[in-house]
Amino acid sequence: MDTPLIETRNLKKYFKTGRGMLHAVDDVNFKIAKGETLGVVGESGCGKSTLGRVMIRLLDATEGQVLYNGQDIMKYGKSHMNSLRKDLQIIFQDPYASLNPRMSVSEIIAEPIKVCKVLTGKKEIEERVFELMKTVGLAERLVNAYPHELDGGRRQRIGVARALALNPKFIVCDEPVSALDVSIQAQILNLMMDLQEELGLTYMFITHDLSVVKHISSEIAVMYLGQCVEKAPVDELFDNPVHPYTQALLKAIPVPNLKSRNMQNILSGEVTSPIDPKPGCRFAARCPHASSECTHGELQLNEISPNHFVSCAKFGK
Repeated sequence: MDTPLIETRNLKKYFKTGRGMLHAVDDVNFKIAKGETLGVVGESGCGKSTLGRVMIRLLDATEGQVLYNGQDIMKYGKSHMNSLRKDLQIIFQDPYASLNPRMSVSEIIAEPIKVCKVLTGKKEIEERVFELMKTVGLAERLVNAYPHELDGGRRQRIGVARALALNPKFIVCDEPVSALDVSIQAQILNLMMDLQEELGLTYMFITHDLSVVKHISSEIAVMYLGQCVEKAPVDELFDNPVHPYTQALLKAIPVPNLKSRNMQNILSGEVTSPIDPKPGCRFAARCPHASSECTHGELQLNEISPNHFVSCAKFGK
C-alpha cells in the first residue's frame, strides 16, 4: 500500500452515561492511501459515524492518534486545527437537516469560503459558487433557491459542493446516499467517483449498504459495536468473507428471487451492550460458531492473507 494520507492508531471514543462508559469507537486501526476509498460498514449504532467525526476532529478522541500526512492532528491546537479544516471535510447523511433552511443555495456553498477567507471579493466568491454548482451538476437557475424547494438529490449535490468548496484532500462521506431514491443514489455515487478521479480525493465512505460500498470502495472495514472485526480489499471481502458477522451481512443483501433466500442465515440472540463491554468478542452472543475461547481476553486483528485482516478467536488472539 502507498504512503497513507490518513491513518488511525488505537483510536478510541467513549461517552459517559449514567450506566457507565459507552464504547462508541474502541481501538480502531487503519490506513487510507491518497486517492483511495475505505468503505466502513456495519449496523446502525456500531460507531461508523462517530469514527468519521473523530477522524476530522468534530469530536475529540478519548485515546489514540489520527495521523494526517504523518502528523498527529490530535495534538493540534485550535488555530492549527482551523487552518487544517480546509483539507478535511464531511458530507452528512441527511441532505435536508444538514442544510440551513434560511440560506439560499449560493449562500450555503459560499459559507465555508467566507469563513475560511479563501476568497474575499464578492465577484470571486460568486464565480467560485457557479463553478462548484457546475461541478456537481446543479443548474445556475437554482442559485437563489432554498433547500425546501429542491428534491433530495439536488440537496445532496449542495452538500457535495459545500464539501468541495475549500479544495479538500480527505472527505468523510457519512451515508451520503442512504436517504435518497435508488436512481438518485446512482447519480450521486457516480458523481463522487468522477470527482475523486478528477480531483484526486480520498474518501472514507460510511454506509450500511454493502451493495453501495462495493461500487465505490477499494477496501472495506466491517465494524461491530465500536470495533473493526474484518478489513480487506473489496473483491477479497466479497469473495472470501471470514468473520461470521461479515458473512451474515453479505447473506442479508436482498436478492430478487425469494426461493434463493436462506432464512436460516438471519442472526439471532441479543446485541451486547456497548456500555463497559466485557473482554472478548462482542459478537459472541449472536455468533453461531461461538465457543468459550471467544469470551477470554481481547481479540486483535490478525492478517490471514495479504491485506486481509480479521478479529476472530478461530484465527488467534
